[in-house]
Amino acid sequence: LDGVSDAAIVAIAKFYSNSPAISQAGPRNATLFEKGQTISKEALCGTCHLPNYVGRDQMPRIAAQREDYLLYSMRQFRSNQAIGRDTIMAASLYGMSDDDLKAIAHYLSQLK
Repeated sequence: LDGVSDAAIVAIAKFYSNSPAISQAGPRNATLFEKGQTISKEALCGTCHLPNYVGRDQMPRIAAQREDYLLYSMRQFRSNQAIGRDTIMAASLYGMSDDDLKAIAHYLSQLK
């Protein structure tokens, strides 16, 4: 974004942050959804991302994100390969199986 003013970047960020989330979720798998909901609650994901998973401050919105993106991101955090090396996320996802991450990604992608 070379040459773009700070004010323009702030305006763009405000525009997108105030836009409604558009879910691109596929069909809901009830079993996977419930498993993801349970794991998300047990892992206390709503503590940082808020109970409705809309995020706050530097914590991103994870509700209604693309399922493949959520799964990819969680795998990166779990393996400590994510940009920024967020130790809280790495610790939160430590020991979770790929099936657990798939369930969480499915659950979050289905939210509005």
